[in-house]
Order: sequence, then structure tokens, then C-alpha cells
Amino acid sequence: MPAPLDLSIIIVNWNSAEFVHRCISSICKHATGLACEIIVIDNASFDGCDRMLRESDPEVRYIQSDTNLGFAKANNLAFESSRGNSLLFLNPDTEITGPAIATLYGEFSKLLAAGVVGARLLNGDGTLQASCVQSFPTIINQVLDCEWLRRRWPKSALWGIEPLYQEAVTVVEVEAISGACMLIRREVFERVGRFSEDYFMYTEDLDLCYKARKSGLKNYYIPGAAIVHFGGSSSKQAASNFSCIMMRESIWRFLCRTRGDFYGLGYRCAMLLSAVGRLGLLLLFFPVQTLRGRRQRWMGSFREWCAVLRWSVRLSAPVKNCGAVSTPRLNKCQVVGSAMK
Repeated sequence: MPAPLDLSIIIVNWNSAEFVHRCISSICKHATGLACEIIVIDNASFDGCDRMLRESDPEVRYIQSDTNLGFAKANNLAFESSRGNSLLFLNPDTEITGPAIATLYGEFSKLLAAGVVGARLLNGDGTLQASCVQSFPTIINQVLDCEWLRRRWPKSALWGIEPLYQEAVTVVEVEAISGACMLIRREVFERVGRFSEDYFMYTEDLDLCYKARKSGLKNYYIPGAAIVHFGGSSSKQAASNFSCIMMRESIWRFLCRTRGDFYGLGYRCAMLLSAVGRLGLLLLFFPVQTLRGRRQRWMGSFREWCAVLRWSVRLSAPVKNCGAVSTPRLNKCQVVGSAMK
């Protein structure tokens, strides 16, 4: 039986083959000094990722799913064929910079009570992504969630992003870590029940962090490990308002699981009122936006909040038709290549 590895790096692909190639190239370049393996699972996109990996990175373990399992189920399936003592779940649209993985793993190894650990996420232009860390969703922070308020009061406990603005900090405890880069011990991942498969996409990361804290562990942010995250490469290819609806659907499921159905109902009502208010403001400022040449931007916002309004009263077809409601079935799984040694 092969010996366990230090680290299993798991990447879920959906129509992001080029990003996967760049991500793996950066891992191979910078992840030195660790015994690790890379596992890529394709969520039925059939975008040529398997051929690309056979040609450029034959040591990568590749799993082909015939159905789109969603983020949680795909990661859980890949986990079953992994053998690392620790697991690093990476988005395909990430790139490792410098010794990021070694730094992340090194600090993580010192934290005996660690649940989920995450890195400092940067945009493609090098600016900081505020989604690195966050607080768990509540009705209040979801209603007030807008870029202007976050910039005006970045250290508010509502957002949970104050650690991003602290200086000279190597490790800091946070509520939740972004799913773009999550490091967790194998035994902890198994103990808390892996990723919850009630979610098709979004909020699985929050749920995992929540379960880790409930089990008595702590989640940490390690700013010394910087990873570029281009963001949304898969969700941008979905239907126009699919992402915004799926985000709210997943948050609603999370709130029902963690705070009860009544609180979940309150969240839906709050989103209904927010959508009505936002649509009213958009209609009020339509002439101004048209004069400023922002008609297309206005139309996009208007359609988005119309979709939120429909979702809040359970009229949103995209959610009814997606895997978050039905349970997708894995028909066939092919494994190509072998693990790195």
C-alpha cells in the first residue's frame, strides 16, 4: 500500500481547462519540499482537460464525472481517491505565487487546533480580495451587503474582514475562509462529515468552516501565503442570473441548517423587501443612468433584482432545475494518470 503523502491538492474543473493548466503549472513550480499529489475532477464539462493533462501533466490524477455533481460532491468524490494527511481544496482559477503553499502548510502544521486554514487571495492585478475571509451569514449582514458599505466600514463585525487590514500579523483566527483555497487535515475533514452535499454551489465553504468551529476547532487566515484568484471563471459561463440566485439559495439553505427554518423564512422575506427596495431605486434613477450612458449596466442590475424577487417568492426556475434541489447521480467515473510521488 502506498505511503501517505503530506498533501493532496484537489481541483474541481468545469469548463476551465486553461485555468487548470495555469494553476497546476504554478503548483509544480512553487510547491517544493512537500510530498504531494494533485487530483483534478471534471464536472461533466468535457472541455479537453483530460487531453491537456495527459500531454502536459501526466502525473496528475484525473477523474471524469459524467454528471455535474456540483462543488461539494465533486470534492468529496476526489477525496475518496486521495491519500494526503492534509487536503488543499483549490479553485481552478487560482495561481500559486512564490512559497505560498509551503508557507500555508508550515503555519498550518503549528496550529494543532486548526479547523480550516486559508491564504491571502489577490486579484489578477495584485489587489486584495476582500472575500479571503468573512463572517457567517445573518439576515442583517446579507441585507446590508453592498460594496459601498464594506468600503465605508471595512472593520465592522458584520463583514468579518477586519483581519485583512491588520498589520504585522502572521496568523489570525476568523469565522470563515473562502472556498477558493481551503487547507484542512484529513481526519478533521472526515470527522465533520466532509463537504455538505445539500449545496450545489456556493456556501459549502461556509458550511465546512461552521462545522469545524462547532466541533471545537478554530479557523485561521494566514496572510503570509498569497495566491492569485481570478474569480468566477466557471460561474460566469452560466445563465445570466444563475449565480446571484444560486448564492441566495445556498445561503438560505445554510441559515435553515444552522439557525432553523423560521430564520430561513425571515431571510427570504428580507430578500423580498430588499429586492422591492432596490428595484424602486433603480426605476427612480433610470433617467439619470440613461443620460450618463449607463443604460446597459442599469439593465443588468434591474434583471438581477427581478430574479431575486422571483426567487424570494419561490418563482425562480433556475433554482428548481439545478442540482441543488435534485440529487445528481454519478453514472461513470474514469481515472486517468497516477498520483505524484
